[in-house]
Amino acid sequence: MGEFSKALSLVGKAIDIREETLPQHHPDLAISYNSIGLVYGDMSEYSKGLLFLEKGLDLRQKSLPPNHPDVGESKANIERVKEKL
Repeated sequence: MGEFSKALSLVGKAIDIREETLPQHHPDLAISYNSIGLVYGDMSEYSKGLLFLEKGLDLRQKSLPPNHPDVGESKANIERVKEKL
């Protein structure tokens, strides 16, 4: 559990930095949301993970073309977590 806590802390710091330094809909924010969502998923906290993954997808859909690979990645990650709920 210690490694997950460390991962959550580090990704949380990355989110804070990116939110402070990047424009509101910058796609790099979605990377951090996706990362923290995956960590929560690995911890079997699927509902929390899903919230962050959906936030990342929403951001990617606002900032990237619909056929961008990152949009597909977000959708796939969401489906994987939903299967475990």
